Amino acid sequence: MAAMDAAIIAPAIPALRSAFGVDNRQIGLVTIVFSLCSLTSTALMAALSDRFGRRNIYLMDIAGFALGSLIIAQSNSFGVLLLGRAIQGLSAGGITPTASAVVGDTFPPDQRGKILGLIGATFGMAFLFGPILASAILVVTTWHWIFLVNLPLAAIVFTMGYRALPRIEKRAALPPFDFAGITALAIMLASLTLGINRAVDTFTGVTIWPALLITAALALPLLIACERRAALPIVPLNLFGTKQLRTTWVLCSGAGFGMGSVIFISSVAVAAFNTPPNKAGLLLLPLVLCSSVASALFGRLQNTMGPRAVMLWGFGTLGVGSLLIGLFAAAFWAFIAATLFIGAGVGIVVGGTLRTVVLNEVSAAQRSAAQALVNIGIAIGNLMVVAVLSALADRAGGGLSGLQTAYLAATGVMSVMMIISLRLQPIGERKAA
Repeated sequence: MAAMDAAIIAPAIPALRSAFGVDNRQIGLVTIVFSLCSLTSTALMAALSDRFGRRNIYLMDIAGFALGSLIIAQSNSFGVLLLGRAIQGLSAGGITPTASAVVGDTFPPDQRGKILGLIGATFGMAFLFGPILASAILVVTTWHWIFLVNLPLAAIVFTMGYRALPRIEKRAALPPFDFAGITALAIMLASLTLGINRAVDTFTGVTIWPALLITAALALPLLIACERRAALPIVPLNLFGTKQLRTTWVLCSGAGFGMGSVIFISSVAVAAFNTPPNKAGLLLLPLVLCSSVASALFGRLQNTMGPRAVMLWGFGTLGVGSLLIGLFAAAFWAFIAATLFIGAGVGIVVGGTLRTVVLNEVSAAQRSAAQALVNIGIAIGNLMVVAVLSALADRAGGGLSGLQTAYLAATGVMSVMMIISLRLQPIGERKAA
């Protein structure tokens, strides 16, 4: 459901801009508000699930996402629409980490990779059918139904979750909530997000991104100090205690970087083949299909291959696709081949492998917090790739040559991630009780 919403929002942007009479700068807030709220709520929802049960928080997030969708559909002003997007984002931040933690609670280690791989495949299928569904809705009716379609989906997911998810067992009283830690983390992530995407600068016309990045840097030691004193920290520092986990967090950012590089492929199609912008997205359909297939396939192979081999395959495949665009983007055959490689690579690295490694390394009590860190790492990678590749493309003169330069840089990043992947254990073994 969350993946479908992310996929169908892009076709709705022109309709929303027209309906509320806002410009391109203002309409960007529809995406920015959602991303900011989603990123900053991830750790909060993980902490709440540890206190009140994963089932309860998961169901609350599903209901909250539906509420946000209803508010957007009924909004009569742009401010109310942004309120709905904020509620959607706050709720979406807890859906994937909580669901992944439930997989760790429910399935034995040898089945987790397969299940998480299937979850990754559903994201790919949502991105495949989401734009098609949105376009069909806009042809038949108004933009409101793009968000109203979430309501029956939410009802189905809520009902299934209510019936199937395990209920919380009675547990001993927990220490006080880590308000200082969640505040420091929220300041750090919000400042980092707005500093990298420079959304505030664009909206206000004032250059403040350096101050935001400095704020994020200063918030990091504050967060560490808070977590050292907290009885039950939002971000347990022992999650950085082993080489396997430290390597995984870095690879999560690399996976987000690789996934985010997909955003520029449509621009390559427009620049290289004069593809109409409104049809360029159709050239990504093979990419999305490959992503879904690769996610499910390597989820099944993970126990046999081990996380090191899987991630080497994933980042290697991403690197080959990026290199093809960097060297031969003007050739249609190379472009199509590149989209297939990049799609498969994204499916592998963002599929279930890294989440499975984390589940097998941490204790049951820390599964939600650890899965939240996976989401945060991927989101940071997404932010970095947009800022880095767009800056490189512009500096190289823009157009097709600039985009090729950017993808050559992406090839270098994927090569570095392959080297870092060698630090993973060859065959994953469950470390936690």
